[in-house]
Amino acid sequence: MRKIVLAAAVAGAALTLSACSEGTEEAADEAVEGAMADAEANMEAMEEGVEEAVADAEGAMEEAADAVEEAAEEVAEEAGE
Repeated sequence: MRKIVLAAAVAGAALTLSACSEGTEEAADEAVEGAMADAEANMEAMEEGVEEAVADAEGAMEEAADAVEEAAEEVAEEAGE
C-alpha cells in the first residue's frame, strides 16, 4: 500500500514539474518575442533618426556651400574694383 501511495505521489510531482516547465517555457518564449519586438521598434526609430540627421547634414552642407560661393563672388568683385 505504501508503495502505491509513494508511486502516486512521485507521479503527481512529475506531472506538476512537467506542467511548470511548460509554463516556464511559454513565459520565456513570450519574453523573447517581446524583446525581439522591442528591438525591432528601436531599430526602426534609430533608422528614422539617422535619416533625419543625414537630411539635416545635407541641408547644412548646401547652405555652407552657398555661403562660400557668395563670399568668393564678393572677394572676386572687390579684387576687380
